Amino acid sequence: MSFEIKLPLFQGPFDLLLFFIERDELDIYDIPITRITSDFLEYLHHLERMNMELAGEFIWVAATLMRIKAKMLLPRPETDKAGNEIDPRQELVQHLLEYKKFKIVAAELSNLETDGLARYERGNLNAELSDLAKRTGEDFDLQSLDLYRLLKIYAKAMRRFEEEQARPRHTVQQYPYTMEVQKEWILLKIGFGKSLSFTEVLSFCPDKIALVFNFLAILELAAAQQLQIIVDEGFNNFLLKAPTAEQVLQEV
Repeated sequence: MSFEIKLPLFQGPFDLLLFFIERDELDIYDIPITRITSDFLEYLHHLERMNMELAGEFIWVAATLMRIKAKMLLPRPETDKAGNEIDPRQELVQHLLEYKKFKIVAAELSNLETDGLARYERGNLNAELSDLAKRTGEDFDLQSLDLYRLLKIYAKAMRRFEEEQARPRHTVQQYPYTMEVQKEWILLKIGFGKSLSFTEVLSFCPDKIALVFNFLAILELAAAQQLQIIVDEGFNNFLLKAPTAEQVLQEV
């Protein structure tokens, strides 16, 4: 019993198409579109069975192949302005030829890089490590690390971590107050035709932010003539008086 393992080793859809063309020794200028489309879709289905995500470019090329296949099956081929028949494969062939050129050039550049790395030495490693130690502010040799130096590095890293944790941080806190809600709340607390002192309003404020919202809400209500501010006895105190139900109905 034999079995075959296929892995997604292709860098892109055009790489896969070139593999099929070279494997079957096909003419790139006269691609058997039905055959190559079947091979391409079979490979995509294999990837799906292996639960591998398909890149969008593979799906796009699959759709392009199917569109070309459909066009070639049509009884009336497309023609250009001169009346010449347009090969639906022309654009695909052009993309494949360009991709093949880039692939060849990339392989040559990779060979040049490999040859250059094998031909020339990297440089003075000791001098580079010494320069790195100076730029990082370390006063020890990076080439010979022992337990003491490792502990020294660890202690320095911990100091940096503690300094980072001790830096002041600003947290934006969202409070559950809005002007409309606070205005409704104040009118509800006062009631129709009744009054409430400002100090009593303060007693209902759970925090400073609520106090600010309530104070601004009082000012907006007074400006809209939805309540009156009456000076009361006491230091910095005043009464908040709401209109009666009759007054509200008259305004409506």
